[in-house]
Amino acid sequence: MGKLDFVEQHDLWTEEQKQAAERVSALVKEGNLRTVRISWPDQHGILRGKTLTANAFLHAMRNGQDMQTAVLIMDTVNRIIFPLFRSGGGFGIPEMTGYPDMILVPDPLSFRELPWAPGTGWCLSDAYFQNGKPVPFSSRYVLRQLLGKLADEGYEYVSGLEVEFYITKLEDPMLLPEQSGWPPEPPKVRAIAHGFQYLTENRNDEIDEILSILERQLQGVGLPLRTMEDEWGPGQCEFTFDPREGMGSADNMVLFRTATKQICRRNGYHATFMCRPNLENFFSSGWHLHQSLRDIEKQRNAFTNREGGEWGTGEWLSETGKHFVGGLLEHAAAQCVFSTPTINGYKRFRPESFAPDKITWALENRAAYIRVCSAGPGDEAAHVENRAGEPCANPYLYIASQIIAGLDGIRNKTDPGPMDEEPYLVDKPLLPRSLMDAMEALKRDEVFREALGEPFIEFIDAVKQSEIDAYMASITSEDGSVMEDHLTKVTPWEHQEYFEVY
Repeated sequence: MGKLDFVEQHDLWTEEQKQAAERVSALVKEGNLRTVRISWPDQHGILRGKTLTANAFLHAMRNGQDMQTAVLIMDTVNRIIFPLFRSGGGFGIPEMTGYPDMILVPDPLSFRELPWAPGTGWCLSDAYFQNGKPVPFSSRYVLRQLLGKLADEGYEYVSGLEVEFYITKLEDPMLLPEQSGWPPEPPKVRAIAHGFQYLTENRNDEIDEILSILERQLQGVGLPLRTMEDEWGPGQCEFTFDPREGMGSADNMVLFRTATKQICRRNGYHATFMCRPNLENFFSSGWHLHQSLRDIEKQRNAFTNREGGEWGTGEWLSETGKHFVGGLLEHAAAQCVFSTPTINGYKRFRPESFAPDKITWALENRAAYIRVCSAGPGDEAAHVENRAGEPCANPYLYIASQIIAGLDGIRNKTDPGPMDEEPYLVDKPLLPRSLMDAMEALKRDEVFREALGEPFIEFIDAVKQSEIDAYMASITSEDGSVMEDHLTKVTPWEHQEYFEVY
């Protein structure tokens, strides 16, 4: 299990983590925990890991915990992409040859006790090769590196979560042997509320039983839950969370999703963060990422305009904020691979839908790709909202893409141009219409290539191409013709691919 004194040997913890490790070890030694789950967010933002006995976890705090690198070679539903038995494992990296183990190092700052699983602890981890080098395809590592580059420029990233998703009643989990597969048949569900009464108290009360359970247990695990709201669709909810610095919101997002799915399943429900399920009368769900930068030296919001400005002119953001937006606009197509990483997510980009369809920015306008949220000059809460995201996005890569694009805008003082008063009507470029289009944009974007590195771009390209190939095979008939409306219609393939796993 792991390697003796791996953490100390390679100096993998900060002083803050070392102090947290002492507190966690003392807590575990009290004897109230039977097991601890060590979790690692993969390239899809899905948590993988192992459940350790309490004593084994104490050893893992020093030595790390081994786990196969095989988890890196799989697409959304675990189709194998890379030939790991060849030299370099298909990555050109010697440490990847032959399905070797990597070492998961617990992050003691993330340790929680799971209220829905009594006697169980939980801890995020970081992945290293056995020689102590970070696994370069680990999305948590990617974000940490970019946060460091942002700090070198004098800024700290701040973000808040606004996440839409569905809660359904589980009717049939589809667990007969013949229903298993790669992927398995999606579970059969029914709606838990009528929907179509946006933000009404009665609709929220219809689902109060499961909402109350979620509220208690999400707050019990330490998530900074703020609101629980009724959305458009039947059983569609929106949860919002207090903002956090650095990697905080990304860590909270992976815990929120996995916690919600586990809590719902234990109570006879099925929660899905799939963007647009293939169910009648179900609307699309989005993940709106609220973000700003804090000036490290001055310890204040770098997006706040402390001078003056007129409504709708863009002057309600500082120059730093406007340049950040300029970068988000310039790299909008490339960032979509990370904000909207599935085939399904692009079917949300429709006009007059509360989702963006063009590369636009506007003041307090929910039709825009980038919405500026500001009460005017001097507003210390001024920030921008990316409305292109889907709720199943990998939060580490979603946030990383914002830093890459926004920081490029700041460095080059990119002018975002005038705000768009009518985002659906303005003559502006469209957001990518498909994952295929977004991937082509990413491969052309030199700023993203430099920031992420050629190996990581090739890695993501291979992961997404596997997904694309499987999708295209499902919509192509024997005579070679492709389903005409596949860019707008949700297909059974998407429902089977995403509904259960996300």
